[in-house]
Amino acid sequence: HRNLKRFDAAAEDMRVGKLSGAVGSFGHLKPEHEERICASLGLQSASVSTQVLQRDRHAAYIATLAVIASTLDKIALDIRHLQRTEVREAEEFFSAKQKGSSAMPHKRNPITCENICGLARVIRGNAQVALENVALWHERDISHSSAERVILPDTTIALDYILDKTSNLIDKLLVYPHRMMKNLELTGGLVFSGQLLLDLAESGMLREDAYKLVQSHAMAAWASEGEGPTFKERIATDPEVSKRLTPEKIALAFTFERQLANVDTIFDRVLKEYA
Repeated sequence: HRNLKRFDAAAEDMRVGKLSGAVGSFGHLKPEHEERICASLGLQSASVSTQVLQRDRHAAYIATLAVIASTLDKIALDIRHLQRTEVREAEEFFSAKQKGSSAMPHKRNPITCENICGLARVIRGNAQVALENVALWHERDISHSSAERVILPDTTIALDYILDKTSNLIDKLLVYPHRMMKNLELTGGLVFSGQLLLDLAESGMLREDAYKLVQSHAMAAWASEGEGPTFKERIATDPEVSKRLTPEKIALAFTFERQLANVDTIFDRVLKEYA
C-alpha cells in the first residue's frame, strides 16, 4: 500500500512537459502556447526548464521503482530462507515435471525467488544511474540521454516482470504450518524467554536480576544441545521462579495463544488501508 502511494506520487511528479525553447527562456514560443499544448496531452507545464526537463523528477521516479523492487526482493528472500531444507516452513510451487538441478535430482530450487532477487539488484543499480543524470553541464548537455534509453525501458519492464512473478509466487505459495510448529517446539520453550522476563519483572523482581536468571537457564539449555532438560523444564523447577510465579502463570508464559492474541488487529489495520 505504501508503494502504491509512492508510485502515484512519483508518476504525478513526472507528468510535466516543456516547450520553452533551447535554453528554457521562451525566446520563440509564448508560455501560454506551452500550457495549452501540455494540457492537451494531460501534462502540467514545468515551472522552470532549460533545454531539458530537470532530471530530479526522473531520478525520483526510478528510485521509487527501486524501492518497490526492494520490497519484492524482501518477500522473495524471506521465502528463500523459509524454503531451506532445515527450515522448510514454506516454499514456492514446484511442478511434477520441474527440475531443480541438472546434477542433483533431489533439489527444489526457489528459482522464481532467485529471479526476483537478481532483477531487483539490476533495478537498484539503475536508480544510481538516474541519480547521476541529475547534474548536467550548464543544465543542457545530453549525457543523460544515452543512459536513459537503457534504464527507463529496462527498469519499467523488469519491475513489471517481477511484479507478475511475485503475484504468481504468492498465489501458489506452499505453506507448512505443522513444520512451523515443529521448529518452534525444537527450541524447548526458548522462544518464550522474553515473555518470562517480563512476567518476572512484573512480579517485583528487578529486571536485571530477572534477565540474568532467564538467560542462565537459556544458555544452559543451548549448551545441552537437547541432551539435558529443556528451557521450559529448567524454569519450572527453579525455586526463584516458583516463589514469584504460580504454575499457572508459568504455563501461561509458554503459550502461543498469548503471543498471537493481537494478530487479528494487525490484519484489520492492513485491510482497512485497502478498503
